[in-house]
Amino acid sequence: MNSDELTSQLEFFRDIGVESLDVSPAAEAVCDRPDAHRAPLQEPMEDLDSIRADIGDCQRCKLARTRTNIVFGSGNPNAELVFVGEAPGYDEDQQGLPFVGRAGQLLTKIIESISLKREDVYICNVLKCRPPDNRNPEPDEVASCNPFLKRQLATIRPKVVCCLGTFAAQTVLQTAAPISRLRGKFFDMDGMRVIATFHPAYLLRSPEKKREVWEDMKQIRAELFRLRF
Repeated sequence: MNSDELTSQLEFFRDIGVESLDVSPAAEAVCDRPDAHRAPLQEPMEDLDSIRADIGDCQRCKLARTRTNIVFGSGNPNAELVFVGEAPGYDEDQQGLPFVGRAGQLLTKIIESISLKREDVYICNVLKCRPPDNRNPEPDEVASCNPFLKRQLATIRPKVVCCLGTFAAQTVLQTAAPISRLRGKFFDMDGMRVIATFHPAYLLRSPEKKREVWEDMKQIRAELFRLRF
């Protein structure tokens, strides 16, 4: 880690009020089924490029009429950790890349806080197109996009999936439970460990919640370490 990266990481710790760091990689893991991820997984039947090609110039829902770019996802196709957000915002829609605006800058700091880089992880959203005025996703839109998200996760086969915010968590975990009940806990799904935390955009409005996200990140760090051995 160079000096700029270290400074960025320390600034994130300062912003969320962390006064001391637990550097033990196995600290504070929450594992309701310790051996859940040990079972061998089948080889993926497709790659990310073929999934993106299948999406094409998608016209499957009404968001096609208002989007600028489809935002498929980016990062390491063999990532151990995948972040799933809700939907692209304005900056993402313009650039065709996930989490590149202010919330994305904060997500980068969050990733770096557990000694990873953006290029180490994979980042995507439930919706691949921006809802007008950043409104909440609607059921028909989720229904159109969710199969592609499932295929992305099945292809990458991460050890851990971190859902960012209510809609991502409810979609991935197929539940109506609020984020306040879901965050900070691990769930087993298709050989992956799934955890939910607050969306970075929410943290920009409610910075006092950054401390809770830091606790969630420590759990993710510990779970990744555990699953490697």
